[in-house]
Amino acid sequence: MSRVLAIDYGVRRTGIAVTDPLQIIANGLTTVDTPQLLRFLQDYVQREQVERFVVGRPMQTNGAASENLRNVEAFVARLQKAIPSIPVTWWDERYTSVMAHQTMLDSGIGKMARRNKALVDEISACIILQGWMERRL
Repeated sequence: MSRVLAIDYGVRRTGIAVTDPLQIIANGLTTVDTPQLLRFLQDYVQREQVERFVVGRPMQTNGAASENLRNVEAFVARLQKAIPSIPVTWWDERYTSVMAHQTMLDSGIGKMARRNKALVDEISACIILQGWMERRL
């Protein structure tokens, strides 16, 4: 089987999570500076089999589009043009940052580490991927 890769897109940096090849476990992979994101993904899919990208769709709590949605849509258009063989699935990312912070608290990560926004983005991508995996079953 191949992996599924989740993207928590941000203007400055983007969290990435990926499944194992059997698509049983979601793991945080890394955080990438957003200007390098497309190159990172192209390199990654050259090394690993990826069958799908799951991209967080930023929405407000009332269901309206967030300010960042147009940036994410523009990125997804570039991604689909650059890597057309891998489909993109959207996933509602509302509350993922809140859940990431709660996960960090629950795991006992220290106060200074919880301020690491890159770690929050990576955990958010993992939550997006985990949600998609649970829905798929």
